[in-house]
Amino acid sequence: MKNLIPMYVKIQSMLKDEKGATMVEYALMVALIAVVCILSVTGIGTSANGVFSSISGKLVGLAP
Repeated sequence: MKNLIPMYVKIQSMLKDEKGATMVEYALMVALIAVVCILSVTGIGTSANGVFSSISGKLVGLAP
């Protein structure tokens, strides 16, 4: 029975440790930021592609 008490205390201290939970929270935040960045860059790229295509179409008619 004496051997079980230190093991019980060790298990309780491991359950109270929140370092792993904090790391998971940070990983989720980084993943969310990455998704937002990817979606933003994709949207800007699509918009820029449309603008450049429009300009290119107008320049083709001006070529000698």
